[in-house]
Amino acid sequence: QVQLVESGGGLVQAGGSLRLSCAASGRIGPGTMGWCRQAPGKEREFVAAIRWSGGKGYYADYAEYVKGRFTISRDNAKNTMYLQMDSLKPEDTALYYCVADSRLGVTGTDFGSWGQGTQVTVSS
Repeated sequence: QVQLVESGGGLVQAGGSLRLSCAASGRIGPGTMGWCRQAPGKEREFVAAIRWSGGKGYYADYAEYVKGRFTISRDNAKNTMYLQMDSLKPEDTALYYCVADSRLGVTGTDFGSWGQGTQVTVSS
């Protein structure tokens, strides 16, 4: 059983930055780790993932609405994943979830393990 614990959320002004962290316990393997979010009154949506590509190592994958502003990274030695969020917009306000799955081809929000979430609020 994988446990995921997020931290780093908070209140920031538009244009500002935040860095989210996700500490993972339990075995995930190469698999897929990522971030999803849910804004009030909306469905959960995919934000970013870091995926194992076999011999070529890991690669990052982003939703169009965060591409160029968010950067996902993973420190395997610390079993921790990060999401650097820059140029934040009010529409980025949401509960951000750390997600993980042992499968390689996870799409959308179809992840097997979810953290409790950390709130990100961006004021205009």
